[in-house]
Amino acid sequence: MHLRVALTGGIATGKSHCLGKFAALGAAVVDADELAHQVVEPDSPGFNEVIARFGPEYACADGTLDRKRLAALIFADDSARRDLEAIIHPAVYAAIQAWFEHHRRGIAIADIPLLFETGRERDFDRVIVAACPPAMQLQRLTARNQLSVEEAQRRIAAQMPIDDKTGLADFVIDTSGSFEQTDAQVREVWDRLRRLTQPL
Repeated sequence: MHLRVALTGGIATGKSHCLGKFAALGAAVVDADELAHQVVEPDSPGFNEVIARFGPEYACADGTLDRKRLAALIFADDSARRDLEAIIHPAVYAAIQAWFEHHRRGIAIADIPLLFETGRERDFDRVIVAACPPAMQLQRLTARNQLSVEEAQRRIAAQMPIDDKTGLADFVIDTSGSFEQTDAQVREVWDRLRRLTQPL
């Protein structure tokens, strides 16, 4: 049996670490954030749509998208964020669909940060949420991205609260402990997914 699995959570809740561990255990994996970068590469349709909507000042001198400047805008302006998502999300989900079509055996896991926000959870056989307490999420985000507390809070507030996501999950991985504790939970979820693929 083939399983289409989504891994989600909040910003800075440890999704990438979990995805890497699932890959090491044998899952086929893809990161929606990487696909989102690809769909706005210079001269791509996505890039041209973004520049048409937001203006040429959001392109760097080398022709790439000025992600830092765009991030500052969209996390301060909800309508701008919705406009950007309307450009990027359909292209990303099309790329994810094509990737799953290519990986039609075993367990395939897509890391999709905004899975619930985009209402696409029903596209998958199982949903895993990587979660940690909001205070730890804020601490990780300010340290990792060198953001002010206010900037980090705006980015967290732009997503569904993590407690709401855990309530919708098939599996929850609590990333608030040590790496070893997180990795043990990843292995447990992996074993449960593998059992689901076994014939009765």
